[in-house]
Amino acid sequence: MLFGSLVFIFAFLPIALIGYHWLRLRDRAPAAKAWMVAVSLIFYGWWDWRYVGLVSASIVVNFWWSRVMERRPERASMLLGIGVLANLALLGYYKYANFFVSTVDALTGIGWHIGNIVLPLAISFFTFQQIAYLVESRRDGKAADSFVDYALFVLFFPHLIAGPITHHKEMLPQFAASGTGRLPRSYVLVGTAVFILGLAKKVVLADGFAMLADPAFNAVRGGATLGAGDAWLGALGYTLQLYFDFSGYSDMAIGLGLMFGILLPVNFASPYKSTSITEFWRRWHISLSRFLRNYLYIALGGNRRGRARRYVNLLTTMALGGLWHGASWTFLLWGVLHGVYLVINHMWNAVVPAGGGAARRVAGWLLTMLAVVVAWVLFRADSFASAWSVLTSMAGGHGAGNVAGFLFAREVGWVAVAIGVVIVVSLPNVLEIVRYPESTPGLPIEHEGLRPVRRVPSPLVSALAIGCIAAFAFAKLPDPGVFLYFNF
Repeated sequence: MLFGSLVFIFAFLPIALIGYHWLRLRDRAPAAKAWMVAVSLIFYGWWDWRYVGLVSASIVVNFWWSRVMERRPERASMLLGIGVLANLALLGYYKYANFFVSTVDALTGIGWHIGNIVLPLAISFFTFQQIAYLVESRRDGKAADSFVDYALFVLFFPHLIAGPITHHKEMLPQFAASGTGRLPRSYVLVGTAVFILGLAKKVVLADGFAMLADPAFNAVRGGATLGAGDAWLGALGYTLQLYFDFSGYSDMAIGLGLMFGILLPVNFASPYKSTSITEFWRRWHISLSRFLRNYLYIALGGNRRGRARRYVNLLTTMALGGLWHGASWTFLLWGVLHGVYLVINHMWNAVVPAGGGAARRVAGWLLTMLAVVVAWVLFRADSFASAWSVLTSMAGGHGAGNVAGFLFAREVGWVAVAIGVVIVVSLPNVLEIVRYPESTPGLPIEHEGLRPVRRVPSPLVSALAIGCIAAFAFAKLPDPGVFLYFNF
């Protein structure tokens, strides 16, 4: 069930909200929390009810295992290792078994095959969340007190299928305090606005730029070669599509969380404004970057064992981060390429003093965006051959190309790309416009990188603007498009 579907907006969400707040207003916190667990399981099972048992078992086992570690502190390190390996084994089987077997078969020709293993929805997200929980439980010597609160930490449907990857220290106190009293008015208003603006980013902007990206990459997959202009339009279209798609979905998750009184961490902070690749990774998919830094890069030694080891750790972390996105050699190479980018960036910072004027910032932005766009070609292409063909076309290596027939309206496409670039580079993002999380005070939540706007329009103007955007977005709902991160 996608956030942009008719059944979600006009059936599931109203029922979930009415049931929760009816119980909340009567101070029936245990029942309100149980209601949220139930609707989250229904949300998950809408995709395929057979996997509700899998995610439920994962939650039960990880909660129980953390309590075992708490009771046996003298063996907690060993128990932690077993718990982490068990989670990784589950993820490895469902996400990478087919990839591993097909790779071995291709290299050896032994005829090794297994049946197709269906990837359970959101397994990468709920596995990483629970690994982080086990690690922190071991460090603190303290497991979660409430199973229901822990189940909500994992299952809470606004973040379940596409993040952000939440941290239990941010979320468990909120769920423990939830379920009673009247929700502050600001949570309802800001949550509704953020959800509508995120929906518009997804169904209007992201799906609009898909009309540039999809024809170009599909043509290459079919054997065609593109001219330089078409290749750049396709690559830039995908660059904008992916950002508006994923950040729009993250905005909708934050808006939905607020409707239930929960603050979720910021996942995007205008990454295409970055003037270096290190800044890009502080702004793009922030919750994943935080997990990779805290539980992989630092565990490998971080920057504590010399410069060469630091670079190896960066490459390893980013390669595994690429594989997290999908079981494909193109995802792995995408991660390795970003690891190389980060190594070069750190080498540059080691020899060139920080600072510089506007010209240096512009040059840094241009170089960063060029590197990001090139890497996105690998992320989008279905094979090395397709990626290489697109990159060769972008470099002018295929001349005018050999595409027969109409791909897209090129002039309109370039205008759309120019407008998209202005939006992502020059304008505040949705969370900055609504001044999140300042406008919804509560427990501290990570929001690094946001610069809230200083002036906001009057409530009447804001309501009219949101209403017009909502009408435009709802008109697209019969065809909500495809959410790119749905199966990561």
